[in-house]
Amino acid sequence: MQNAITDVPGLEVGHISDFEALTGCTVILCRKGAVGGVDVRGGAPGTRETDLLHPLNLVEKVHAVLLAGGSAYGLDAASGVMKYLEEQKIGFNTGAALVPIVPAAILYDLGLGRADVRPTPEMGYQAASIASRSKPEEGNVGAGTGASVGKIFGNAGAMKAGIGTASMDIGGGIIVGALVAMNAFGDVRNPQNGQILAGARPTKIGPLHLGGEGTFANTLDVMKSLAGRGIMGLAARSNTVIGVVATNAKLNKSQVSKVAQMAHDGLARAVFPAHTMLDGDTIFALSTGNKKTDVSTVGAFAAEVFAAACIRAVETAHSAGDLPGLASQ
Repeated sequence: MQNAITDVPGLEVGHISDFEALTGCTVILCRKGAVGGVDVRGGAPGTRETDLLHPLNLVEKVHAVLLAGGSAYGLDAASGVMKYLEEQKIGFNTGAALVPIVPAAILYDLGLGRADVRPTPEMGYQAASIASRSKPEEGNVGAGTGASVGKIFGNAGAMKAGIGTASMDIGGGIIVGALVAMNAFGDVRNPQNGQILAGARPTKIGPLHLGGEGTFANTLDVMKSLAGRGIMGLAARSNTVIGVVATNAKLNKSQVSKVAQMAHDGLARAVFPAHTMLDGDTIFALSTGNKKTDVSTVGAFAAEVFAAACIRAVETAHSAGDLPGLASQ
């Protein structure tokens, strides 16, 4: 066990990062296919192939999931993942051709690095081609290269975040893992004690000193204040937490969609507030194995590992783009 999503048999992860433009993409490969589901909770999602994952629809298995920066432009990187999988002769057999199934979700990082540079199909191809079972890098890599949190004052008071991963053996040989790209509007807190780990910092905007005198402004406190009701006009408009939970338990499409739904509980334990109209919170779920177990048990621990991955996403982030990161302190 590496405390990573790659502990789940059948999964590989690859990152490609542009450290100058502060953007990138992350590919989670499942070469033999994995039963896929998704749950979208945020009010501003950017996604691809999520309707296909509905339990009533035809295709059951996906061959990769793409997480990318670049806002909606970053969805283009999925085409490169498809090209790689086609070359490997992996995909859904339509009779005339194999069509790789690659759902995707993006986060907004255009305001931190260069707005004119986004993940491309070439970057998606490269990320897929280097994917491996090794423990993935965390922090400022892949889809987390330009990620940040605590943006009620915009970038002025934000902090750097990135990619985090975690896993757990829940008994009987069943493994549950998660990988998160953290780009939340709100603050990230330790679920055990409620302490803010990374989030909005007190800042000055014009003549206004906002957020008090402490280390953190506490986004919820700012939102309920008179100043907060006015300051929401300055808040960063494009944020999201995107990620994947996976297990080697045997689940059908309805069950794996339930796991994705329950994993959002983990997001809400770590991010305050979660699922706002300014976030595009999206979690994919994958089932790669044949081990029988109770779906509620898998979902309960999916929430646990997703929360742990959220914490890792800020603990491993280094300072970049004039934003401080915990790993640089």
